[in-house]
Amino acid sequence: MIVVTGATGKLGRLVVNALLERGAEVVAAVRDPGRARDLADRGVEVREADYDRPGTLGPAFDGAGQVLLISGSEVGRRVPQHWAAVDAAKTAGVRLLAYTSVLHADTSTAVVAPEHRATEEYVRASGVPFAFLRNGWYNENYEAVVRESLTTGVIPGAAHDGRVASAARADYAEAAAVVLTGEGHEGAVHELSGDVAWTMAELAALVTEVSGTEVVYHDMEAVQYARTLVGGGVPEVVARTVARMDTDIAEGLLADVTGELARLIGRPTTPMRETVLAAVKR
Repeated sequence: MIVVTGATGKLGRLVVNALLERGAEVVAAVRDPGRARDLADRGVEVREADYDRPGTLGPAFDGAGQVLLISGSEVGRRVPQHWAAVDAAKTAGVRLLAYTSVLHADTSTAVVAPEHRATEEYVRASGVPFAFLRNGWYNENYEAVVRESLTTGVIPGAAHDGRVASAARADYAEAAAVVLTGEGHEGAVHELSGDVAWTMAELAALVTEVSGTEVVYHDMEAVQYARTLVGGGVPEVVARTVARMDTDIAEGLLADVTGELARLIGRPTTPMRETVLAAVKR
């Protein structure tokens, strides 16, 4: 039995789908079971699992052979949340705890890395058999940017000429399913990224080509970009984080093309063109 946390999230649902396609017995561990009725209708057992309520995690993991711990979405709160899940997995005696981390979490200076690194260290210290799925950036992170650019004609940012080796969420979900249903992944650290690393200027050119609407990339410094975001209604804390992410891209922290994601899923990763096409058609 495989338990997937965060199973009603964007990545979690895709993982559940990929596991069901492989004939796996899946349990959806979710904060709000009411949001998982569609999964229950497909025969998936739904259990309550709230990272902020550790008492729900033990019952959620009961009987699990494998657990996929999908990282929480609340930046700044994820370490205690993840640690509670690791403790529950240890108590449940799971045979494999897979954790969705970030590319090169142990060495990266990216703004999102510290919480992932702390989680990985805790997992290692727990003695629970593990596999780290160090996911790079998602193509879908730029869907809203692409759609907005069709109106404004501009993609703003502070990434300079930094590259992003992104892949589709479905690619990362399929990789997780491969690890959870396969053998020999105990202790593995999978550095996962897309097959092609692209720049923001190249993204703007791709949007122009696909849509027929001229779009350009407007590069600026991170401070100016954050101010631009705030001026557009983005909360200041979020704006600073987004701008810092672009700084990370400028420094090459998301550019590594490892080839490991394609090897795990047995096919090329989804090109950014497909994501742009889908965004343009909406």
